[in-house]
Amino acid sequence: MEYSAHEWGVVLENLIINGGISLSGEVNISGAKNAAVAIIPAALLVEGECIIENLPDISDVRVIADILKALGAEVSWLDESTLRVDATNVDTYEVDQECAGRMRASYYLLGALVSRFHKAIVPPPGGCNFGTRPIDQHLKGLQSLGCTTEVNGGVICAEGENLRGGQVYFDMVSVGATINIMLAATLAPGLTVMENAAKEPHVVDLANFLNSMGANIKGAGTDVIKIRGVERLHGGTYSIIPDQIEAGTYMFAAAATRGDVVIKNVIPKHLEAVSAKFVEMGIEVWEGDDEVRVVANKPLNRVNVKTLPYPGFPTDLQPLMVALLTTVPGTSIVTESVWDSRFQYTGELDRMGANITVDGRVAVIEGGRPLTGATVRATDLRAGAGLVVAALACEGTTTVTDIRHIDRGYERIVEKLTALGANISRNND
Repeated sequence: MEYSAHEWGVVLENLIINGGISLSGEVNISGAKNAAVAIIPAALLVEGECIIENLPDISDVRVIADILKALGAEVSWLDESTLRVDATNVDTYEVDQECAGRMRASYYLLGALVSRFHKAIVPPPGGCNFGTRPIDQHLKGLQSLGCTTEVNGGVICAEGENLRGGQVYFDMVSVGATINIMLAATLAPGLTVMENAAKEPHVVDLANFLNSMGANIKGAGTDVIKIRGVERLHGGTYSIIPDQIEAGTYMFAAAATRGDVVIKNVIPKHLEAVSAKFVEMGIEVWEGDDEVRVVANKPLNRVNVKTLPYPGFPTDLQPLMVALLTTVPGTSIVTESVWDSRFQYTGELDRMGANITVDGRVAVIEGGRPLTGATVRATDLRAGAGLVVAALACEGTTTVTDIRHIDRGYERIVEKLTALGANISRNND
């Protein structure tokens, strides 16, 4: 049986959470959002049918699939986690502005379209808003491959009639730029060498996907990636990795509620930065082949945390760490080294009784004060998850509004938390 493509739209819903319940049980982790939104655009480079498995059923994935369909690709859902893409008949290199504005990762279409058509017109992306997202490293990389680029009114225009391999050195580690240049270089004649490349698991997963379809990419997961351009990619089937950020989210939910939760279908190595901090805090973490167990039944210790590119502590889990630290007595310091303005959600935690002082990229948390339920707003995807973690830990009822952000990255979050014993529901506004 074949399923139709999902419809996407803004639904005004809230999460209603009655907190103070220790979570326990098992939760299965979905496919990685960050890998999915890079791999689906990569299907534009494939000649023939491409089957992508283990996709999370979230709005960002549905949007990027709809964008490919709007470009002329044959796109169909074989089930809720499996997508069939045949981009043979795509004949345009211009992305619709409305579609691009519905998600952040739409800029990955830039590298894919330049690789296939040697031209691309991509409007500015939407998604979370917690600081500027410079594209200078993307443009610098494309220029190193022989492209000319310009930005008019936020719209990125790239031409690469002389697209070829080249030396690319990133001035800063950028996941987005690494992915875009990897896509652009896959079909570019010659050798591309990317230095100071991002090492994130979804960068590796994209390289593995492309290699499984006939690309020649080596070094993904290190800071030097070498790509020998090939003439074509063939079709095939690929299953994406589990979502390390979703897994981390349930680890934090277990810790904040002083629970005992087994998180299944994970790659424990991807979670080592979180596990190390948990152990430092006095939280017990057991690792299996494809699962981790988190037990937080002892008094916890304050810690200091600094976000860093992988394999450091993930910036996407920073709001959840802050939420957890509000429940831990003592003064903790969290330093955000990846994004500007990512602490804008802390005012929402303050509504719940937290004591957080922010100075630029540093947040000082005076933890241990009891949190109480309140009405708070999800300001972005991961901030929304942080508010959910805080709400699960506090006494009383919390209403989290603007949960369209949360739905961008979490599959069936209400059902999964309910299965762990949480009292959480959706409510139409």
